[in-house]
Amino acid sequence: MGVLTLETEFPVNVSPAKLFRAFCLETDTLMPKILPEYIESSEIIEGDGGPGTIRKITFVEGKFLMLWKFAEVEKVIYENKFVPTPEGGSICKRTSTYHIKGDGEVNKDNIKDVYGKKTEGLLKAVEAYFIANPDA
Repeated sequence: MGVLTLETEFPVNVSPAKLFRAFCLETDTLMPKILPEYIESSEIIEGDGGPGTIRKITFVEGKFLMLWKFAEVEKVIYENKFVPTPEGGSICKRTSTYHIKGDGEVNKDNIKDVYGKKTEGLLKAVEAYFIANPDA
């Protein structure tokens, strides 16, 4: 089994505390507000929000399509760190570790391009929400 690790950084004009709230503490209430055109609802169906938790995300019908082909991948681990900047924003440092099955191969550049763009888009949506709603 091989391991592929990708590291990316994204600047965000939102404090680490607000990013942590959006991605960890209040995902179920904030994400449908931040991305109402894509996310209808989000809820924990098993667990307490910690490791191993199963979350059900209901997407708006016809607005989201995701195709998964992970025949080569056994598991993926994402680690996000929100580092404060002197200006009051954050740098989101993301490490994605892909555990590849057997002699399987994955396209590193494709993963970096697709998931990098999706992560950046999500962070920009979170940033826009908190700038428009500073007391949120």
